[in-house]
Amino acid sequence: MQMLMLVFALAFGVQPPGAPAPPQRFDMLVRADFFAGFRGDEARLRKAMVFCERTLAANPKDAEAMVWHGAGLLFESGQAFRSGDAAAGQSLWKQGLDQMNAAVALAPDNVGVLIPRGATLIVATRGVPDAAQARALLASAVADYEQVLAIQTPYWERLGDHARGELLFGLAEAEHRLGNHAKAQAYFERLVKDAPASGEAGKARTWLDTGALPKSEGLGCVGCHQ
Repeated sequence: MQMLMLVFALAFGVQPPGAPAPPQRFDMLVRADFFAGFRGDEARLRKAMVFCERTLAANPKDAEAMVWHGAGLLFESGQAFRSGDAAAGQSLWKQGLDQMNAAVALAPDNVGVLIPRGATLIVATRGVPDAAQARALLASAVADYEQVLAIQTPYWERLGDHARGELLFGLAEAEHRLGNHAKAQAYFERLVKDAPASGEAGKARTWLDTGALPKSEGLGCVGCHQ
C-alpha cells in the first residue's frame, strides 16, 4: 500500500506524508525557454540548450535533458535548411534524431521522455520531403503516444481535459496523416467524449464533421502530461 501511495503521489504531484520533497520536473525548468525559442527568441533557445548541455555534462544518461536537447537540435536543423545550409541541416537533423532515440532507449516508460519525442516528430514530419522517412518517423511518434496512453490508462480519469485532449489529438492527427482514418476517427471520438473542455475538442468535431484535419502549428503542449 505504501508503494502504491508513492506511485500515485508521484503521478499526480501529491506528496505522501513524511516523504521528502520530489525534485522539480525537468520540463518545468526548460519548456518555457524552449517554446519561446521555437517562436523565434534565439537567446532563450540558447539558454535552454545550454541548460540541457550542462545537465548532460553532469549526467550523460539524463534522458529528459537528452530528449529536449534533441528537440532543440531538430529545430536548429530546420533553421539551417531554411538558410540554405543543407550540410549543417542534415548534420543537426541526424544528431537530434539520434539523441531523442537514445533518450527513449534509456527511459522507454518515462512520460517525460516519450511526449517530447512524439510531439517533436509529429511537428517535424510536416516538413520532411522524403515521404518514406516522414511516415517512419510519424509511426514512431504514434508508438510514443500509444505508450503514454497505456501508462496513463490506470489514472486516466484523474487527468484534466487539457492533458487528455492533447494526447488524443496527437494520436488522431498522426493516424490521419498515416492514412489510418478509422483509427483517427476513434481517437477523435474519444477526445470529444473524454476531453470535451479541451482546446482540441473543436478541432476533433471539425474532423468528424468534414473528414478534414484542422491546421495545427508549433510543438504543442509537452509538459502537462505527467
